[in-house]
Amino acid sequence: MSILEYNGAAIIAMSGKDCVGIACDTRLGAQMQTVSCDFKKVFQYGKTFVGLAGLATDVQTMNNLLKFRMNLYELREEREMTPKVLSNLLSNLLYEKRFGPYFIEPVVAGLDANNKPFLSGMDLIGAPVYTDDFVVSGTATGNMLGMCETLYKKDMEPDELFETLSQALLASVDRDAMSGWGATVHIITKDGVTSKQLKARMD
Repeated sequence: MSILEYNGAAIIAMSGKDCVGIACDTRLGAQMQTVSCDFKKVFQYGKTFVGLAGLATDVQTMNNLLKFRMNLYELREEREMTPKVLSNLLSNLLYEKRFGPYFIEPVVAGLDANNKPFLSGMDLIGAPVYTDDFVVSGTATGNMLGMCETLYKKDMEPDELFETLSQALLASVDRDAMSGWGATVHIITKDGVTSKQLKARMD
């Protein structure tokens, strides 16, 4: 088993019409043993959300490091960090440690200055991929890609985006023993953020 799969995770980010959504499961495991059902994997930095899938200790370390670097940026620049800048910062932080990497595969989702969706994903050494539709990370990536390709439509409204994200995530984690046990969905629009908790199978 890869060290990236040790704690289990499932994260999807998806774009809509002037909105973007990010969803994650809530399971913290130690291989096949479930330790907790309320582990946070998606974090908010201003108007940008970052999902961190991988080793739980590195998820928490990277969250603290990102918070610190973002506060430093805002003090120095006197403006908020855009999703693209945050994605580049995260990519650089990971690449700096490439010889002893953080075992995480992040997903970045947010709205840019023109309220257009921004999505990116990267591997554990920070090699980024930018997409217009959806990006996935975690132990259920095969399932999630299949569900997203089936359910995704262009220019979805926030309510439809929430429904699509929820269905894609729940159907995927039901077929992956390493993730699931509940989910959290965040929908980001120009008016604000809507966060909802989902119940999932617990077996």
